[in-house]
Amino acid sequence: KFVLNMESFEVFEDAGYSAKNTERPAYQQMMARLRAGEFSHLVVWKIDRISRNLIDFATMYEEIKRLGVAFVSKNEQFDTSSAMGEAMLKIILVFAELERKVTSERVAAVMLSRASNGQWNGGRTPMGYSWDRETGIFSIVENEAAIIRLIYDMYDAEKSLLTVTRALNEKGLRSRRGVIWNPVTVQGILRNPFYVGTYRYNYRDEAKTGGNAGHEYKPETEWVMIEDHHDPIIKREQWERIAMILTKNRRTEYGGDTYNRKNVHVFAGLIKCGVCGSRMTAQPDRARSNGWRPSIYCCSHRRRFNNCLNKSVSDVTLGPFVLNYFSNLMKAQKNFGVSTSIEALEKKLLRGRMMADVEHIEGVGLQELFDMLRRGKFPEMPYKSGHNEAETYQAAEKAPQEMDLLVSEKRRLERAQARLQNLMLYGDEGISERDYLVERKRIADDISKIDARIDEIEKDMSSNITMTDMEFIEKASYFIMAHGLIEKREVNYEKIVREIDPRIIKDFLNSVVTNFCIKDGRVELIRFKNGMEHRFSYKGEET
Repeated sequence: KFVLNMESFEVFEDAGYSAKNTERPAYQQMMARLRAGEFSHLVVWKIDRISRNLIDFATMYEEIKRLGVAFVSKNEQFDTSSAMGEAMLKIILVFAELERKVTSERVAAVMLSRASNGQWNGGRTPMGYSWDRETGIFSIVENEAAIIRLIYDMYDAEKSLLTVTRALNEKGLRSRRGVIWNPVTVQGILRNPFYVGTYRYNYRDEAKTGGNAGHEYKPETEWVMIEDHHDPIIKREQWERIAMILTKNRRTEYGGDTYNRKNVHVFAGLIKCGVCGSRMTAQPDRARSNGWRPSIYCCSHRRRFNNCLNKSVSDVTLGPFVLNYFSNLMKAQKNFGVSTSIEALEKKLLRGRMMADVEHIEGVGLQELFDMLRRGKFPEMPYKSGHNEAETYQAAEKAPQEMDLLVSEKRRLERAQARLQNLMLYGDEGISERDYLVERKRIADDISKIDARIDEIEKDMSSNITMTDMEFIEKASYFIMAHGLIEKREVNYEKIVREIDPRIIKDFLNSVVTNFCIKDGRVELIRFKNGMEHRFSYKGEET
């Protein structure tokens, strides 16, 4: 307002976020709006407030230059339109990045030193134990330890994570957080050497997992392992025996020591169980002889409690049905005329081998589609080049991405709340009560801000879960026509998903579909974002 003599401005602030990278919700919002041409200047208080990473800043700066946006830093007071000013900008950023790396190395060194001396660096205390801050000693919590021993004994006998998970839930037992058990949590307990009295530190590579719990590990030579650190709950012989069983089962299931966790489950988050109404969760199916590994979706309630009879469904069945149905829908829209009857429309929608078992489209969904097409208000979408395709999908709704960032940052803050890692920078003799309370309040305030923002996003998303009929047709038409699917007699889902980035298909489905309801391995219902519901009845099925 005072430097540029401007009254029209907007502030983007990422409270509680570090500038070490650009994965910050307000930053991402700002860049999206800059690309949309909404602003002429980008003003920062200080350069390292927007980024302390030289590569990230250089990438951002080159982009805003192409967009014709001027960059202004209040503190540094230089003109980036000149070669000297631009050079000074990069020099300042080099030192900002150096400062961040030196601080990070110093913190890591202190933490490693503490761990090597057997000192607890904070974090979530494993279930079955409590930790005394004054003495630094771990004690066994007997009621929780009983559950830990039960988990080990059941797996020792059954050798199945799912069986153990179901048994725990059927007995009404809950984790320390009060939630039902899942196989990942059970496996984490079975693999944790803490239960045999070993303190393990510096084993997970957070640079590869983004600071979240993950499966990227450092070389064992870098691990800090302190034996006989505290009283064990489990005998070492049992722990080692179970570790061998887990490794063997993993090799048998996935064909090797590790498996690829980067599968894109195209329908994940969109499928509901048609029997109990629970969410259906995704996991990789077996690899086919040609190398393709589809996804398979199973009722989460059946997976945990084994009390739902619904069958699982695979991409092999679901993908061809959905894409061919959308292709038929677009063909019907393109060829719809004043003489088209509702019966003829249904025949067009159910045309092809993939729809051979469907007898009718039940309910009012077909009538709604018929009325919508009769209104005839939908212009044809032009074909677009593959070059612009990625940009189109990247410009999609950012709310889910921001939500993921916020949840990730909240988890990081919750871990920081437990260990107050940054205060340990000043030595290993502990911290004063005043410093502890001040830092704890700061982190709690940051978590409160994130919770407030998450609530805002959820409200915005819930108020925009539907789209107009025109938006629905336009979105569906673009995807189908961009890939030439409207010209094919039958869409080969496997070929499509292997030729293009499956995330494009996933983004498309999320943009036009609320969910798919699956029963007995078949699509029972499709709920569209414009409010329509298409329910399918199958031949030989009782009505």
